Amino acid sequence: MLALYVIGLFAVSRVFAESESFKMDLILDMNTQLYPIELNEKFRLLLTTTLREDGLPDDGEYDQGPSLADSFEYVMYGKLYRIEGESGPGGRLAVYVSYGGLLMKLQGDANNFQGFTMDMNLYLLMKKLAF
Repeated sequence: MLALYVIGLFAVSRVFAESESFKMDLILDMNTQLYPIELNEKFRLLLTTTLREDGLPDDGEYDQGPSLADSFEYVMYGKLYRIEGESGPGGRLAVYVSYGGLLMKLQGDANNFQGFTMDMNLYLLMKKLAF
């Protein structure tokens, strides 16, 4: 399901999606003027703390060399500001990230969120899948 909001000069949509592989639910605000997405369109989403292909942490400076972003079409950078839920076996967690005011809620099995901590910086990378 898509909900469309217009904020200033930008078209912002709230995307509701569910993962086919990890049993996770996603609510994501995104700029659909920059990256249009249609109902029932499939996409790959990656959350990572670095864009470096070798997995090493970012050093705080923009590197114009090859990066993970080269393989994706839409990239946002934000901060994890809330974690809710049960973290034990069989527990479900929800993580909340703000990408400059565009919000994301990702909810699923707690095992999928190992290593996620408050105030960590996260890149969100998206790419549409052709089917």
